[in-house]
Amino acid sequence: QVQLVESGGGLVQPGESLRLSCTASGNIFKINLMAWHRQTPKKQRELVAITTSGGGTNYADSVKGRFTISRDNAKNTLYLQMNSLKPEDTAVYYCFSTIANTSSGIFWNFWGQGTQVTVSS
Repeated sequence: QVQLVESGGGLVQPGESLRLSCTASGNIFKINLMAWHRQTPKKQRELVAITTSGGGTNYADSVKGRFTISRDNAKNTLYLQMNSLKPEDTAVYYCFSTIANTSSGIFWNFWGQGTQVTVSS
């Protein structure tokens, strides 16, 4: 099977930075989309940033100019560099990816377990 494991969350003060990582492992033939979502107890899970296998990226308006998504295809690893963090960025951040196990062309959705990011003074 496939596992997505996130790391890098923590407690920071407003204005500080964090970098999240997510590594995919297991039975992987090809990875297509990789993305970060976040969720708070009061809000539905929302897309933060997404990157395609071709390198295209897109961001939620609330994080544009502050967050940068990137991936290392050789390591099957996704990153999220978060700068100028705000209290409203506090959430559990989840890694998401569409992954094919074989050459069939069928891609499956996988989620990580989540990592807590808390921005507070």
